[in-house]
Amino acid sequence: MAKYAEVNKKWNDKNEARKLYINKRSTTKNFILNLAIEDDLEQIEKYIEERRNNL
Repeated sequence: MAKYAEVNKKWNDKNEARKLYINKRSTTKNFILNLAIEDDLEQIEKYIEERRNNL
């Protein structure tokens, strides 16, 4: 088990940006699916359109 934790720590240290991306993506998905109300969803759609235009 200690070896597994060591490997995990090494990956986390090397991939900080990827870890942050995955965490934020998961948080966003859970918010949309479980907590968002209609007004939130409308605002999120505007954010998505804005982001697509900036890519």
